[in-house]
Amino acid sequence: MNMTGRQIFLDRLRTGLRGLPSEVIEDTVAEYAAHFDAGLAAGHSEADIAASLGDPERLAREIRAEDGVRQWKSTPGPSAAIRAVFGIIGLVAVDILIVLPFLLSGGAIILGLFLVAFVVCLAGTLLLPLAVMSLSPVQGDWLQGVLMSLGLASGGAAVATLCVLVTVLTINLLIRFGRTHYRVVAPAVS
Repeated sequence: MNMTGRQIFLDRLRTGLRGLPSEVIEDTVAEYAAHFDAGLAAGHSEADIAASLGDPERLAREIRAEDGVRQWKSTPGPSAAIRAVFGIIGLVAVDILIVLPFLLSGGAIILGLFLVAFVVCLAGTLLLPLAVMSLSPVQGDWLQGVLMSLGLASGGAAVATLCVLVTVLTINLLIRFGRTHYRVVAPAVS
């Protein structure tokens, strides 16, 4: 079987998009098939059309990154964050040696702070009933125990919230980095 330039291009694009929702894959392949139809109608060869569209693997990485970013913007959550981060990392694979150490070290710090915040919040929450049970004036300053346990719980919750905000900021900065990288590098690659 002799495959045409169109078939090869669309097959490589479809392979690069594997793992995305089927409607995204089908819409994208249909869009690029329409480019071939328009180019053929204008008298261009399939090889020329494929060359003008660019590398299908690179296009798939860009579409994968944009899909991850779109999901992150519409419904932020852990799975959307992971898709956006890995999509951008796939797009900027050239700079992975620069970006990855910062992501790993920053992620480790955030995770460590989040775990400490969780433990502190849990400790404050568990100490609160003990402080409340010592309401007897004979046992000393029970108000101090209540306030200390509430302080621990709220302090832990505040640090955990800060960790979430820093994580969201990091993901948004990574998305900006990926988009800037694409805008700066894409003309030089083409």
